[in-house]
Amino acid sequence: MSRSGESVHVLVFPYPAQGHTLSLLDLTHQLSLRNITITVLTTPKNKPTLSPLLNANPAIQTLVFPFPSHPSIPPGVENVRELGNRGNLPVMLALANLFDPIVHWFQSHHNPPVAIISDFFLGWTLSLANQLRIPRINFCSSGAFLCSVLDYCWNHVDDIIKSFDDGAVIELPDLPRSPAFKGEHLPSVFKLYKGSDPGDSQFLKDGMINNSLSWGCVVNSFEAVETEYLDYIKTKMGHNRVYGVGPLSLVGPPESTSSKDYTLEWLDKCPDGSVLYVCFGSQKLLNREQMEALALGLEKSQVRFLWVVKTGSDGYGSGSVPEGFEERVGERGLVVKGWVPQVSILNHKAVGGFVSHCGWNSVLEAIVGGVMVMGWPMEADQFVNARLLVDDLGVAVRVCEGADSVPDSDELGKVIAESLNGYVETKVKAKELRDKALAGVRSGGGSSIADLYRLVQDLNNLQLK
Repeated sequence: MSRSGESVHVLVFPYPAQGHTLSLLDLTHQLSLRNITITVLTTPKNKPTLSPLLNANPAIQTLVFPFPSHPSIPPGVENVRELGNRGNLPVMLALANLFDPIVHWFQSHHNPPVAIISDFFLGWTLSLANQLRIPRINFCSSGAFLCSVLDYCWNHVDDIIKSFDDGAVIELPDLPRSPAFKGEHLPSVFKLYKGSDPGDSQFLKDGMINNSLSWGCVVNSFEAVETEYLDYIKTKMGHNRVYGVGPLSLVGPPESTSSKDYTLEWLDKCPDGSVLYVCFGSQKLLNREQMEALALGLEKSQVRFLWVVKTGSDGYGSGSVPEGFEERVGERGLVVKGWVPQVSILNHKAVGGFVSHCGWNSVLEAIVGGVMVMGWPMEADQFVNARLLVDDLGVAVRVCEGADSVPDSDELGKVIAESLNGYVETKVKAKELRDKALAGVRSGGGSSIADLYRLVQDLNNLQLK
């Protein structure tokens, strides 16, 4: 059957940022359940993230390398979480130094991998796979729309940079619906490119272009959300080895069963659909003006809300809200500092809306919860995701745009009140999309499960070769 008669072996290489890693580990869980031998590459400080996966799948092996040093990364830092968006290029460059150690490991393994599945920020692994003479499968932890936008941008980089410098709207005519974006709303990873920096920028560009040159592509999305963009990727890659297997959060390893969180107990006391959930992900700290405007908007809306405040080092970002705010809203609102069970919150019947930065994992979790989104995109892929939600799918409205923008509190309060209290078509569409997402991962006909089985079959066919 194979070089050693063992089951098909795949090397999985996540990118060390929370929004990237977790969905690839959910995919890894599913592959392991289907008798694929897995080795996950990680570094010492990132290995704890694997614990739920390894507990659920004891057969999965880990390949732990020291995190390579880089002049822009402080010693001991191994995850983008500690650096913010500016840390992405240094982390990509640092991880590329694992090329030779991986080759050495591969050559000494008794049953080496027949393929590598690596994050779309690790496009250099195509060169690695080519040297090892195995296929590289690109894993897109975000959506197919983002993959399509990035592919167009990197293949037209000079024209787009010129338009960006001129302040023009960037048109992407080859893509379905011919979308257009302001330059500052293009994905952050593309804006890292500097034509005056041929070394690092060329590495970045080459890696991103490698994604559509890879043997296959797995996307954490599904047909009902992004059919036309999944088809676009298939056309660009010139084959059908594109697999829409999301939402992967629905098929990940089981969560630990701890005692019920107090936020859920608070929600239990609220009427169905009456609560607005407010959370901007694990990265973003709001400044003082933004906190004040958001607090005032919530106050004026007169709706129930659960607001997760990220802790930081200064101003209101330290976890504070405006003085007297919590007393004024009383039991109508709950302000939480620190971690919350977001998936459980968004699936709670009391939650009727979600003020979000539109990071892809949050987008999918909102879709699975059937909750309409009030989008405030700030960076990374968020403007692209917001366009998909608002303009293509109709399951969201925009309430603000930009990392430094401050919403109008009167308008914000009005939108919140109307969305939570009245009949809004956006809410109806959100619930319809939830049903399609759940159908996609259902055995016996779901598109995502069908694509997952197709991926497993294609991997097994590689082994037979």
